[in-house]
Amino acid sequence: MEGSDGSKWSRRPDSKEKGASIHERETEETRTVKRVERNPSGRSRTAAHGECVFKKVECLSEGKGSVTTQLKAQVIYALRHDFKVVDLIQVASIPKSTYYYWIKHRERPDKYKETKRVISLIFHEHRGRYGHRNIQIELQKRGIQLDPKTVLKLMNAIGLTCHVRMKKYRSYRGNVGKTAPNVLSRDFMADKPNQKWVTDVTEFSLFGQKLYLSPVLDLFNSEIIAYTVQSRPTFDLVSTMLDQAFKRLGPGDELVLHSDQGWHYQMTKYQTALAHRKITQSMSRKGNCLDNAVMENFFGILKTELFYLQKFESIDHFRQELDAYMVYYNQKRMKSKLKNMSPVEYRTHVEQAA
Repeated sequence: MEGSDGSKWSRRPDSKEKGASIHERETEETRTVKRVERNPSGRSRTAAHGECVFKKVECLSEGKGSVTTQLKAQVIYALRHDFKVVDLIQVASIPKSTYYYWIKHRERPDKYKETKRVISLIFHEHRGRYGHRNIQIELQKRGIQLDPKTVLKLMNAIGLTCHVRMKKYRSYRGNVGKTAPNVLSRDFMADKPNQKWVTDVTEFSLFGQKLYLSPVLDLFNSEIIAYTVQSRPTFDLVSTMLDQAFKRLGPGDELVLHSDQGWHYQMTKYQTALAHRKITQSMSRKGNCLDNAVMENFFGILKTELFYLQKFESIDHFRQELDAYMVYYNQKRMKSKLKNMSPVEYRTHVEQAA
């Protein structure tokens, strides 16, 4: 169109056309900057804050240094009102389908809810001493059939972990008397009760004091026949235990009693007491703890499941818990080699079958 002075001029666009022309002039980068609101470092606030959140979650995820995909999905769901979900998914580095799968199934009932309750009940009933294999056996006894790996997975899901066994206390004082040959010779199998016994002494240190335990174990069913606890490792510690154990012997029992080369077992009084009852004495070879492996194993179990696992208020409290554990070990704690029965249950089972 021409003006009155003959010059050409163009019609001024209206507001809509003006807005359209400005929008057309904006580049894709400009629109992205306005949408995400970049910070001075050039990274989006969503990405910067999101990464910070996931790093904090990683630090709090049971100290494992990693975050599960499910936990990431939960974090994204919790932050969905503050940030764009698509940005959070990108920061979390998980597939979009994974997040929406979790959203779809998050209200789904847990089919293992009752099983988890029973697992927790068994775990605490045995005071954290049972791992996933023993718990799986207990579940079978209660009519719940699960694979051991599934039990382990469920235990991890509810935060139950069996404690790892710690090293036992060892001591040796050298030769102070007469030693006996290794009659047992690592043959830890017994066909009947009161055929082979093993014994040893171990030490507990707590509240600035020491206690000494002297038990005797029957290799037939791993039952603790007798035990004594004293504050000093005198000969009475062992002799009193022997007096208690001898009450279990019958007229026709032919017994082998094995120990290490501790000074108690080299004493003339000890050897005379065995000879008087026609008990064959056996000793481990010097410095060879494997010759008395069953007794060493029991001490490891005892210290792991009681001494290192529980907290005690006093020496008397520890003695009470030790007595309670001995009852638990003999009457309730199952062993796989005893057909998943406790020592007393196995002995009773064999006696009834005979």
